[in-house]
Amino acid sequence: MALTRVVTLGLRAGHAGVLTRQTLPSTGNCLLQRVTSPYNQVLRNSSNLNFPSTGNIAYGLFLGVSLVGGGIYVYRHIQTDKARYRERLETAKAIKEAAAQAESKEVDIDKQEKQKEPVLPSATLPTHVPFLLIGGGTASFAAARSIRARDPGAKVLIVSDELDPPYMRPPLSKELWFSDDPDVTETLRFKQWNGKERSIFFQPPSFYVAPEELMSTEHGGVSVLTGKKVVHLDVRENKAKLDDGTHISYEKCLIASGGTPRNLPAIERASEEVKRRTTLFRRVSDFRALERLSSSGGSITIIGGGFLGSELACALGRRAQRSNLEVIQMFPESGNMGKILPEYLSHWTTEKVKREGVNVITDAVVKSVSYKNGKLHISLKDGRAVETDHVVAAVGLEPNTELAKSAGLELDADFGGFRVNAELQARNNVWVAGDAACFYDIKLGRRRVEHHDHAVVSGRLVGENMTGAAKPYWHQSMFWSDLGPDVGYEAIGIVDSALPTVGVFAKATEKDTPKRAAEESGTGIRSESDDQGAIEPVNVSTTVTPSLPAPAQQGDSYGKGVVFYLRDNVVVGIVLWNIFNRMPIARKIIKDGEQHTDLNEVAKLFNIHEE
Repeated sequence: MALTRVVTLGLRAGHAGVLTRQTLPSTGNCLLQRVTSPYNQVLRNSSNLNFPSTGNIAYGLFLGVSLVGGGIYVYRHIQTDKARYRERLETAKAIKEAAAQAESKEVDIDKQEKQKEPVLPSATLPTHVPFLLIGGGTASFAAARSIRARDPGAKVLIVSDELDPPYMRPPLSKELWFSDDPDVTETLRFKQWNGKERSIFFQPPSFYVAPEELMSTEHGGVSVLTGKKVVHLDVRENKAKLDDGTHISYEKCLIASGGTPRNLPAIERASEEVKRRTTLFRRVSDFRALERLSSSGGSITIIGGGFLGSELACALGRRAQRSNLEVIQMFPESGNMGKILPEYLSHWTTEKVKREGVNVITDAVVKSVSYKNGKLHISLKDGRAVETDHVVAAVGLEPNTELAKSAGLELDADFGGFRVNAELQARNNVWVAGDAACFYDIKLGRRRVEHHDHAVVSGRLVGENMTGAAKPYWHQSMFWSDLGPDVGYEAIGIVDSALPTVGVFAKATEKDTPKRAAEESGTGIRSESDDQGAIEPVNVSTTVTPSLPAPAQQGDSYGKGVVFYLRDNVVVGIVLWNIFNRMPIARKIIKDGEQHTDLNEVAKLFNIHEE
């Protein structure tokens, strides 16, 4: 309709133009006198369209077409503007709806994320603690207990990347495997060799204060923040950063980060199928997984002949004797614990492990591991091959020293770990204890020790020093290994099979076993209560011997005895084989650092010949 009206007005205007053309004088100077006549003519003659001449028609058509074209242009412009306006309204509406939907989704996501958050979100953690302990192992717990003993009101926060509170690791490869409890993987309780039952956890959950309540607790306490890891340490600002971005400042800090199990290069470069069927044994979760695997039968191969590998081999071997489980142990040495024990004792130990039901493969260097037809295929460098279902790699520990870079702490190039002074201090207000500490032993030189007793004693000392004791670390830590309840040994100092040794052995009796010794003494986990003050002086000759010590001359009978490790004719290490509760004497011998003419006389101090 609008376009029709525009055309009609155009035709009328054209007709008016013709009439105007007829009435205007030729001179054109009277246009101003008739300025209103065209409009009036259009109104008067809109119904009469008779054009008198061609010139007038042409002029009228020109004027009409011009007006029609202008009208069409105006009409289209208006319509276009209306379309743009509607389009903008629709776009604005769509944007508003999209924003509303996005906001609604964000609210839903926030609700979902809040539901997924742990009970203790980072926002509720304390931003400052007096004592920050990095690592949730034995050393940290020993330090926390020591701090609280000296300062009953102390507030201690332990940050652990494990999901469990602090616990003892030795039972994971020892007593837990000999439990009769079918639910041992859940209860994590075991009977010690002395018959007493206990949990692997140092304290029940009720012992600890919730992290968000630590700073508001009147009498202080110990909190454990599990499942978190310290990834950055600023020793100048006394501030730690967690892996979730949380920052916690401290007054005193302990690094007890422990270590990570080493893997075999052959497994590291193998396929994902191989890695999924490999266990690096270290934590509670590893025990639970291996216990389930061993209960279902099949074949398990343990690679490694040290403490851990040999203990696991004996434990699983016992299980294999009453099930369809096959247990294989392989290592590059010629016998079990070949890097520790003298050759003759290492070979004897290997025969003992075999009698436990283990297929022991010595001089075995792994070349490659592959997965084919549902089995792992282990290829050795000498051409031998082993087929198995699962592999346990027990080839040592790598200290966790990632914090050294951010904290500017010194690492030891020879032994690994953080270099510390005599008080186990790495920097001002920063101490290191346990597996990750490389300390200077005034008798044996710089060392790094990976044993339970060292973790206990070094952690305890650091706790004292964090509260102002300023004590040096001179303790000679001991370690022990049990090949089941019948054979075990305790050791101290440097026990390296590359050193010359002297062994003095005697016939064992029924009471010379870890189990019987624990039953008689009433002790459980060894080394936790070591009374260093109750040591009588050792009175032996100090004359230098002119020749190297000879190996033991007891044939194949190594029921019980003492092995002395020498460096420059001085005893630097001692192994007590099936002799227990004599460690203070061994510690005193190493502390004295004397040279002895007849070590058989020294062996008498351990009463090895008593019935």
